[in-house]
Amino acid sequence: MTEPSISLLRILDASERLFTKRGYNAVTLRDIADEVGIRHTSLYHHVPGGKEELFIQVTERHLNRHREGMSQAIANAKADIRSKLCAVSDWLLSQPPMDLIRMAYSDMPSIDPKEAFRLSQLGFEALLMPIEGVLHQAHKAQEIQYSPGGPTAGAFLGMIESLFAIPEFALTKSRQKLAYDLIDTWLTGLLPRS
Repeated sequence: MTEPSISLLRILDASERLFTKRGYNAVTLRDIADEVGIRHTSLYHHVPGGKEELFIQVTERHLNRHREGMSQAIANAKADIRSKLCAVSDWLLSQPPMDLIRMAYSDMPSIDPKEAFRLSQLGFEALLMPIEGVLHQAHKAQEIQYSPGGPTAGAFLGMIESLFAIPEFALTKSRQKLAYDLIDTWLTGLLPRS
């Protein structure tokens, strides 16, 4: 019995779903092969570097998609900071959650350190730099007070990504509405205005 011809794109899509949901260490080549309906040894035909090569390709693809999507969302938003941050949150919530903490503490230490560093740099460029750009532009326009290079962009990204952790049954509003509420609170602060 011969196996069906499987495209690399189909393998990458299945790998991305599994790695995104379970992380690098919890996914085996057998899991990926089962997902696409082939023997796990057949994966080496498409990806000679095995699981690590698949993870690297999938992560690059995922981050490049984020860079393009966030940049487009920001470019299409109105000029004010709230509109741009809402556009970023809309983009992030339209994508599968990334679980950045798991990636930093579990996935990246499990792959070649040079590749982990390169992917981390790509993540910074794809996820944090667009947000940094929005904050810098708003600071320049005197919309906000802001210290460049600090943890502000990461805090925003983490805040929006954390909305994926809310179980469906516990949602009282859509994740998008929750994101907008958080952005409003983030921009205006919690302290009462005099």
